[in-house]
Amino acid sequence: MLAGLFQAALEDSKLRERKLPFEELEQLVRTMPAAVNAELALEKTDRIRLIAEIKRASPSRGDLAPIQDAATLGLGYQKAGADAISVLTERTGFKGSLEDLASVSDATTIPTLRKDFISTEYQLLEARSNGAAMALLILAGLETSDYLRLKNFAEQIGLKVLVETHTEKEIETAAESGAKLIGINTRDLETFQTDIGLFEKLATRLPAGCVRIAESSVKNIEDVKRYRAAGADAVLVGEALVTGDYLKLIPEIVSVA
Repeated sequence: MLAGLFQAALEDSKLRERKLPFEELEQLVRTMPAAVNAELALEKTDRIRLIAEIKRASPSRGDLAPIQDAATLGLGYQKAGADAISVLTERTGFKGSLEDLASVSDATTIPTLRKDFISTEYQLLEARSNGAAMALLILAGLETSDYLRLKNFAEQIGLKVLVETHTEKEIETAAESGAKLIGINTRDLETFQTDIGLFEKLATRLPAGCVRIAESSVKNIEDVKRYRAAGADAVLVGEALVTGDYLKLIPEIVSVA
């Protein structure tokens, strides 16, 4: 499953690159103003931080929500109290798009994250050119050398990197690279099963000084409290927001101390 998602994302980006070559996109990005500082927006505080996700579908659940206007939803997330917004841009399994990322980034003032299966520098340029302040790098799908190359390039073009981990070894790789935003995804990306206990098991392995981000498995406010008790500085929530009442849930989440 994971390899297929990376391959589909890569093939889509190659089609776009034929229309807008690497050099032209890079030149555009190099002239852009600085992005919102995502590390500052997600820094540790006396309450949990929230990355609220715009997610239309998933490979395991199918369609989740008929989101007609991503920008309106993103602005709603911001007004309700979210600290950052994750925008799924993968097309085949999640029905996302770069247009969603661009529209949300234009409509809001908090950092946006390109959440996708990124494996090339071109995809990072796409993230930045469409307004992202952060990009996701998933260690489960990248060789260490590729991850380090992409992280370095992302930082050169003004993107912060959210490094996604699932194992002790991946956490070690993230820590050794000096990553400041480290997520533990409690969803198995091969089976798409969730286990909130994985964060509780691995959180103590996260390096001091990084922002500890719990990803996936949130169904209700009690799950957020459980993550916070295990040491999460921030939580990334998608499905519960797009299928529930985000106007009620977001204020509840960001009040968890």
